[in-house]
Amino acid sequence: MEEGPYKCVRDGNGTVNRVIRMGTRKSQLARIQTDYVAEKLKTLYPDVHLEIVAMSTIGDKILDTALSKVMYNYSITSISLSNRVDLVVHSLKDLPTTLPNGFTIGAVLQRESPHDAVVLHPKNSGLTLDTLPDGSVIGTSSLRRAAQLKKRFPHLEFKDIRGNLNTRLKKLDEKEDYAAIILAAAGLKRMGWEARVSQVLGPEDCMYAVGQGALAVEVRARDCDILEMVSTLHHSETVLRCIAERAFLRRLEGGCSVPVAVNTEVKDSVLSLTGAVYSLDGADSLKEAMETSVDPGNKLVSAADIQHVGVTAHNVPQCAQVAAEKLGVDLADLLLSKGAMEILTTARKLNDAR
Repeated sequence: MEEGPYKCVRDGNGTVNRVIRMGTRKSQLARIQTDYVAEKLKTLYPDVHLEIVAMSTIGDKILDTALSKVMYNYSITSISLSNRVDLVVHSLKDLPTTLPNGFTIGAVLQRESPHDAVVLHPKNSGLTLDTLPDGSVIGTSSLRRAAQLKKRFPHLEFKDIRGNLNTRLKKLDEKEDYAAIILAAAGLKRMGWEARVSQVLGPEDCMYAVGQGALAVEVRARDCDILEMVSTLHHSETVLRCIAERAFLRRLEGGCSVPVAVNTEVKDSVLSLTGAVYSLDGADSLKEAMETSVDPGNKLVSAADIQHVGVTAHNVPQCAQVAAEKLGVDLADLLLSKGAMEILTTARKLNDAR
């Protein structure tokens, strides 16, 4: 049955329950991530009926173009504007730092490992990026990864590879085109493929993407009941780390079309952020670090509907969120004062020309 703008169903006892429609991309990983969020919501709200709606994004349809040139999740957000779904589960790293009007990130779940991982071709079992033969081809869809690794491992060659995780692993295993591919460790873990990880890249080798490893739940800002429901999924430390990272990226006017990398940590109520920008070949780079206190002291959590780089987190102290956002902006400003925009502008132009 339908009641107003919301879909409802009757259970076996005749009770009318609200249906929450969850949007997801059609890939196996996207469905696993959405099911994970759904299970958490079912545990917290057993009377709510969840319905999962699979949708396609631009990135799912355009498979012959480099990922850095595709606005990956914009189309799934615009579909939700049509009221087909109530919320959408994303990998946070795929979401732009400025969301369409009327939308907000209502939950940022506890982060998995944000680091990148090396998956070797079976013939190279036991090797590492250091020990692969000269000229070995490494597949990656990320300008950020390629820029850092070209400088760190100059004996290797890097080539773009597209497709979801299943497709990329199939391309690796069934052909001789790649000696290894680089993937997000979190995605491999969620797929149950941790045994394929040959090497996890620490920040000394490859800093990670903004938001990498974290899941985000996007909702309409006006849907206060949905926003309140999903806000229970927020993980405070992850929220603060990702706000700082997203503020850093937004201030730099960056995105997947330019190589920007971060590393964050919260320890003893101190949030530290390291950020860097790179030329496409990794030859030019700027890297700096800053930290700030995110200790709320005696200040209460604010219920104000204030967004910080697209995130609405009622259950995280506003003063800590403000400090995290300021940290990202201040670090970006430091890099900009040292010439970061010139590096990024050149990188963007070169990428567009490819």
